[in-house]
Amino acid sequence: MHRLDWSGIPAALPTLWLGALITLKILAVALVAGMALGTVLALMRLAPLRPLQWFARAYVTTFRSIPLVMVLLWFYLIVPQVLQAVLGLSGAFDTRLASALVAFSLFEAAYYAEIIRAGIQAVPRAQANAALALGLPYTQTMRYVILPQAFRAMVPLLMTQAIVLFQDTSLVYVISLADFFRTATNVGDRDGTSIEMTLFAGATYFVICALASASVRYFQRRVAI
Repeated sequence: MHRLDWSGIPAALPTLWLGALITLKILAVALVAGMALGTVLALMRLAPLRPLQWFARAYVTTFRSIPLVMVLLWFYLIVPQVLQAVLGLSGAFDTRLASALVAFSLFEAAYYAEIIRAGIQAVPRAQANAALALGLPYTQTMRYVILPQAFRAMVPLLMTQAIVLFQDTSLVYVISLADFFRTATNVGDRDGTSIEMTLFAGATYFVICALASASVRYFQRRVAI
């Protein structure tokens, strides 16, 4: 029976922190880019022009129908070629991180688009009609009247999706990117403490997600008030 040995974890913390920085970088970029692109896609879904609606619907349906692992692998094969052919970047550039950032951003945009679209549609139609009656164009109506109200109601769902995104970042192991989880497993393989490092990594994800979920519930109560 294997006896757990936790003594190597303190010495491994600096190395684990480097992996955590990769995880945080993916999380931050995917959140910002995903919500920005998701907002554009949501507005396209609600636009009066049919071609915009069709494009946004096809985008969302495509990415929501493909497993994230496959998206990561596809972009891992595509992004390096694009970076070298179009931008002329050398092989020293970390194409694994670049492909992960692109894949997560585009993938999350599909989910954020549906959340934002639902939030916009939840705003009473009378709000938009009143703004248009006052002479505001469609873009200003969305920017100053609809979106501020929609985002307030959407924050709990956006935060929940961010928690899911944080958990999904561990999938970058398929492209050998040394995020927090991959770094933990590498350290475990090196030191012969695979079980301990895997349990420690899992516990870290659990604590962070539990605290984030508690924050979401607290915010939901505040919004309800």
